[in-house]
Parts: sequence; C-alpha cells; structure tokens
Amino acid sequence: MSEITAIGLDLAKHVFQAHGVDEAGTVVVRKRLRRSQVLTFFAGLSPCLIGMEACATAHHWARELSALGHEVRLMPAQYVKAYVKRNKNDAADAEAICEAVMRPSMRFVAVKTTEQQSALMMHRARDLLIRQRTMLVNALRGHLAEFGLVEARGLHKVAGLIAIVMDDADERVPDLARQVLKVMAEEIDELQRRIAAIDAVVLAWHKSSPVSQRLASVPGIGPIIATAIAATAPDPSVFRSGREFAAWLGLVPRQSATGGA
Repeated sequence: MSEITAIGLDLAKHVFQAHGVDEAGTVVVRKRLRRSQVLTFFAGLSPCLIGMEACATAHHWARELSALGHEVRLMPAQYVKAYVKRNKNDAADAEAICEAVMRPSMRFVAVKTTEQQSALMMHRARDLLIRQRTMLVNALRGHLAEFGLVEARGLHKVAGLIAIVMDDADERVPDLARQVLKVMAEEIDELQRRIAAIDAVVLAWHKSSPVSQRLASVPGIGPIIATAIAATAPDPSVFRSGREFAAWLGLVPRQSATGGA
C-alpha cells in the first residue's frame, strides 16, 4: 500500500469516516472507524496531513491527532461543501474534506487550546442563562399584565413585579396564580445569582490574560467583549487586515453582487 500523505476525516458521535490518498492523489484507504479506534488507527500511520471540518469536537480531535505527530487543519464546513461530488453521505464528505484540505487557496481555522475553549464555554453558558432569564422575565410580565400589573421596561424594573408576587398580603394577585408566579420569581433570582457567579469567573480570567487586558484597553471594549474575542479568535495572524477581522465578526456587510458595478 502506498504511503498516505493526506486524510479527510469526517467526524461523528460514534462512527467516523476516513478517506486517505497518496502523493499522486490515488485513493489509498477508505475506512469506517468507531470512536475507540480513531487514535489507534492514526497512531499506526506515518505523519501526514489530516483535514477536518471545524464542527463539534473538532478542536479536541485536532489536539489529539497533533500529539501523534500529524499536521491537522480545520476548515469551515461551508468551504468544504463545494467539493462534495455526489449525494451527501459520510464517505462523500470524507472525500470532499480530503480534497479541500489540499487546496492552496483554502482557509483554515486555528486550533483552540483547552484554556481557550474553556473561556469560550464561559460565554456560551452565560448567554444560555441570560436567555433563560429573559424568557422567564417576559413570561412573568405577561402573566402579571393579565391582572393589570405592568412595570416599565428594563431588567431592573422587574424587581417591583417580583416584590408584588412575593407579598402574600397583596390581594391584586390571586392565590392560585401567586403559587405559580412565585416559582418563576424564585427561578429568576436564582438565575441572577448564577449569572453573577459566571461574571466573576470571566473577570478573573480577564485579569489573568494579557491578551484580554490589551483588548480591553480599546475604547468601548470591556472585560466581557475582551474575553470573548480572546477566546474566539486565538490566532489573529490568520487575518490579513483589521477589515478582514471585522468582516469575520460580521461588522462589515456581506457582498452580494453580479459584477463590479
């Protein structure tokens, strides 16, 4: 069997698909691998180029395979899609990944460290809790409005509504409704405490990160945004200019035109 020079690995929860080629581009291996077989299979190969889509668990596998001596490159899934030659399935996806990773014009995603992924997880958990709090606050406002109890907009104004709910002597809220609304009010208070706890963790990480502190020196950027950028964009050298980074963030309108007009 010819020596494998590049492999496209289609990631999954349980069964992975590998597609390998030699230096001439001839298909050398097509293999399905269970999760427990992945590291054993690649440990038995000579160092080669491995391409994967930057999807869930990709950074973990990139770190593991890099530790075995392979060169691992992650690519945005939308860039790989153009190389799928036939109906979408695991084998076709692995072949497309193998083809895409060898293209000289392909753009790659920097592999995140465990610390960077942990920092990013802080923000994702915080965002989830904030969305849950918003849902509960909106529901509480809507329910109390049915009894003519309305407060001004803003999270800080919800405290007045919660005080009404928790006051058993306030007869504007029926007892049956109060039993349910108390559960919602207590959940809002608990979410507030959990969000504050995560904010404290984010601030501590910000103080320990030189990159985050430099970002926070930019006017208009605080610890939350600084830590989010530091965790999301670990390697700024992949961007050729500030405008390209702004476009990656979504701050520059996407171009949609048929010509130069």
